[in-house]
Order: sequence, then C-alpha cells, then structure tokens
Amino acid sequence: MESVIHTEKITKLFGDIEAVVDVDLDVLPGEIFGYLGPNGAGKSTTIRMLLDHIRPTRGAGTVFGLDIRRDSVEIRRNIGYLPGEFALYDHMKGRAMLQYFANLRGGVDWQYVDELTTRLDVDLDRRYSQLSRGNKQKVGLLQALMHRPKLVILDEPTSGLDPLIQHEFYEILDEVKDEGRTVFFSSHVLPEVQRVSDRVGIIRKGRLVAVEDVDTLIDRAALHRFEIEFAYEVSSAEFEHLSGASDLVVDGRTVTVSIAGSPDALIKAAARHEIMRIVTHEASLDDIFLTFYSEDGEVSDAA
Repeated sequence: MESVIHTEKITKLFGDIEAVVDVDLDVLPGEIFGYLGPNGAGKSTTIRMLLDHIRPTRGAGTVFGLDIRRDSVEIRRNIGYLPGEFALYDHMKGRAMLQYFANLRGGVDWQYVDELTTRLDVDLDRRYSQLSRGNKQKVGLLQALMHRPKLVILDEPTSGLDPLIQHEFYEILDEVKDEGRTVFFSSHVLPEVQRVSDRVGIIRKGRLVAVEDVDTLIDRAALHRFEIEFAYEVSSAEFEHLSGASDLVVDGRTVTVSIAGSPDALIKAAARHEIMRIVTHEASLDDIFLTFYSEDGEVSDAA
C-alpha cells in the first residue's frame, strides 16, 4: 500500500538549532495519524516542510507520491490544512471568506459546508476580528474540511475549542476516516490522540522516537503518580523494587512514586501500614516521555 505521506531522513536546521532531524514517516491511506509531542518538539516544522512552506535542510518527502518541493502546488490542491496559528482577513465575515476559498478551489458542496457549520456551531455572519479565539478556530476547521480533501493536515486543531465542540470534531474525523480519506494531525494532548488516532508518531526534540499503534501507546502510557501519606514514617526499602515503580521519593511519612501499569504491588506494600491519605495523578505527556525515553531520544529501559 503506497503511503499518502512518506519522508526519508527529512531534516530542518535553523543555524545550530535542530528543529527536525532524520524523520522517517509513512502515513497510510484512510488512517488517522496522530503526531504527538510537547510544544517545540518539531511538529509544526515537519508539517510546514510537507507543504513546502519551508524547505528541508536535507532529506526528501512525498505526498500522494508527489515530491513535496517540485509538486507542491498539485499537492495543495488535494489537501485541507489548518495551521497552528490560524489567521485570516480581519475585516471579512466568515461566510465571505469561505466563499472566497470555495471559488479558488472551483466550488464546494455547500450543503456539506452548512452541515459542518451547524455541527461546529460556527457564526459566519460576524467579522473575523470580532470572533473569539475558539470561534476563529472553528472557521479554520471549516476551511480545512469543507471541500472533502483526500488528506486533511491539522496542526493542534482543538486549540481554543470547548469540550462539546471538541467531541463533535472527533466525530467528524471518524466520518472522514470512514469515507476512506486520511488525516494527519499534530497534538500535545495525549487523551486527544488516544481518542481519534489509529497510529501515533512521537517526536521529541526534533527526532521521531517511536511510531506506535494507539493501543500500544495506551499500554505504554499507563503511568500514574501516587502520593501516599502514612500515620508514621516508613522505610524506602519497602518500595524501591516494586514492579513498574520509578521516581521514588520518601519524605518522612509520605511516599511519592510513579507506577507504570498495575499499581497492585504498591497497594499491597502500602497496606502493611496505616494509611492516612492517597492522592493519584495521571502522568503528563512530559512525564511519559521522561519515563519511556532517555535524553538522547532512544527508548529507555523503562519502556
């Protein structure tokens, strides 16, 4: 199966700054591919190279089998794109802007546009400058989706959206996939990627450190931070060698520890003592990266 997006060692350097280094990507037809990483990891830079907004320092890439540099105009005819910082003409109303984009593309199915407008609760009758950040983002989503492109590229698409609209947007992405179209979207929000993606590429400090099926990612990301307060001081030796434990801190009566996978061993060890309080937190994306990946970007022993 020919990849919709394919890159070979694509790299972008800004002087001494390694924004993206030797990224090999393959995004397959009809899948939703999540591009996951913290802010500044290289997600937007990768997307901008795919669209020929910036040129790679080295490496190569194709979209629909077309060269991202030589055939960039043809590529853009067949995609929908939402940039990470979406901005349009302040004086124009949303409906006029969509009409302008539709004319550039040779027309769209306005019944479909009206359906998306209703589902995303977009106000198209106000000037762009008068819209809130979330409503501006909705207009951006509309212009990326309205012509039913074969490939949708979205950079942090849910930024500024309220939870109800986010849920509706996820439903729309599922429908795009059901129609056999492809979605490539970047995010730093782990639950969002888990909700909609088939596969996930994880980028850290400009390097692609893993490409996983989403179910595998969920298993590997099953990391929680526990803070347990006891009635009296306990020994760190009781918690040092527990299965899945890392980052153990014992401070008097309080034990703080990260657990990957089942917390059964921790709970059993703690139950030998009188417990005053237990607090647990899901790990952040950065915590997961620090647990599963070493500083040089290679998979760590914890993985």
